Amino acid sequence: MTRPLRIAASALLALSVVAPTAAVPTFAAATPRDGEATPAACAPLGFDLNQRHQTTIVRRGRIAPLPGVPAPPPPPPPPPPPATIQPAQRDARIEYSAPAVNEIVASGSRVLPGVTPPPADTERYPDATPNPVKRTADQPVSTFSIDVDTAAYANVRRFINEGRTPPRDAVRVEELINYFDYGYARPRSQAQPFAITTGVAASPWAPGRQIVQIGLQGYELPEAQRRPLNLTFLVDVSGSMNSPDKLALAQQSMNLIIDRLRPQDTLAVTYYAEGAGTRLAPTRGTEKLKMRCAVASLYASGGTAGATGMTNAYDQAQASFARDKVNRILMFTDGDFNVGVTDDKRLEDYVADKRQTGIYLSVYGFGRGNYQDARMQAIAQAGNGTAAYVDSLNEARRLFGPLFDKGAFPIADDVKIQVEFNPARVAEWRLIGYETRLLNEEDFHNDRIDAGEVGSGASVTALYEITPVGGPTQIPDRRYPDNRIGVGGGDPNGEIGFVQVRYKQPGATTSQLIQQPLTNRTSGGVSAQPPEALRWAIAVAAFGQKLRNDPWMGADYGWDRIIDQAQGARGSDPLGERAEFVQMLRAAQSLPERRTP
Repeated sequence: MTRPLRIAASALLALSVVAPTAAVPTFAAATPRDGEATPAACAPLGFDLNQRHQTTIVRRGRIAPLPGVPAPPPPPPPPPPPATIQPAQRDARIEYSAPAVNEIVASGSRVLPGVTPPPADTERYPDATPNPVKRTADQPVSTFSIDVDTAAYANVRRFINEGRTPPRDAVRVEELINYFDYGYARPRSQAQPFAITTGVAASPWAPGRQIVQIGLQGYELPEAQRRPLNLTFLVDVSGSMNSPDKLALAQQSMNLIIDRLRPQDTLAVTYYAEGAGTRLAPTRGTEKLKMRCAVASLYASGGTAGATGMTNAYDQAQASFARDKVNRILMFTDGDFNVGVTDDKRLEDYVADKRQTGIYLSVYGFGRGNYQDARMQAIAQAGNGTAAYVDSLNEARRLFGPLFDKGAFPIADDVKIQVEFNPARVAEWRLIGYETRLLNEEDFHNDRIDAGEVGSGASVTALYEITPVGGPTQIPDRRYPDNRIGVGGGDPNGEIGFVQVRYKQPGATTSQLIQQPLTNRTSGGVSAQPPEALRWAIAVAAFGQKLRNDPWMGADYGWDRIIDQAQGARGSDPLGERAEFVQMLRAAQSLPERRTP
């Protein structure tokens, strides 16, 4: 025995003599609650990552084999009729029992193995015809639902990075503008959860006109006021998701969300392909490794029964529902449904009905070629959720890092903005963007009309282009002019409009109102150097309108001028987002003309 070992042995013997009754404490091996989802780590939790394929589909309580799996006797029964989406009932969750884990709900349609994915360029976008110029004397009021979505920005970036010009309707200008933070003044309390910031600047692309900025900053909930999350992942695992930029990137995104879960939060993992099932029943936020294993066990194959997947996901969300929680489904998909119910309107109505029960739905899009943006926008808007597009792991880190809280914890529902312009000061006006969010004037006061949801600390920006009275109007004078244009003249405060914001506290049925005049007290022209936030928003709006070839942009306002505008307003850019935007501008400058519809 070496000398060091003899010394250690003597020391242990001495300790045993001094304290002969002392017992060496023993501890049970602690079960790991988090870690990497490896086959060895996941097997004890019931997830076999080496053989992830399900072997059976439950069809009306009997067993039917999946393609390629030996069929047990008796033979499979014929498929049932297509799935029917039923309206939600407020009391449907009383004593509710969700479907069992790993029980697959069949859609009733069959998709043969090896079926080819849809051809390229089947992407669909909602119609977004540019808003027209309005004569203030005729239509002084503008009303729209707020939009905190940013899907269009990441999707446009994807096209540009691929050297392609994006389709016109893929460019929603308000979503480009709202991708950035403008440092607006913050509200002081949740009792009035919004602060309004306004500004006016000369239009850089239309001499004699002006840009009006309306910024809405939401209240940021302190950590102690953030309710427990009851989240349900709804994952598209159909064959069309089988690529690194789809399911693999979605799995990375889901793990980023799991990173942020707290012990009081719960998560369920559901999926759909030819049928739909549940990989993980609602599980507390302490069991992160189990969640990661459930996500890792997903694989892509078969058809796309999105409607069946949605009903199953709502079942799981209802099973763990509580009024004091944030109950939300997060859908990860390319939006392509081809099995069962595929009609957008039926899906939208179903999600809107479910919204009334207190379960909201957000949609995150992935991939290219068959990306169904129109469907995803409709579903997210109906579900009081957000719609975003994930084009890279960096975008996933942005969406599902600290920014995730802005979508996860709501501060207000059904948020609407209404702006009334003063015809004595404003001859014409045009709302830039928000084409898919427009409301009728009377909708503003109707609490039954749905509008957008705003999360903790989120902000919303809207820009108008206006023509002051006496400026270069775009609508010719009429033979019989409206004499009301003189009403309100001699305004000493420079009031050009009046802003109203209507919202509901989360879960409330009655709205509240915030009002604020929109003023421009300067005599003559507006300031030659408006605030940085307004200058940056104008640059982003110019970029979007230029990409869309909007008719209201000056034909001589080229890419160089937009780049100069953005460069002059970059300011502090700790995350490099503005620098990236400038590079995207330079790339857009050399894009080829779009030759296909």
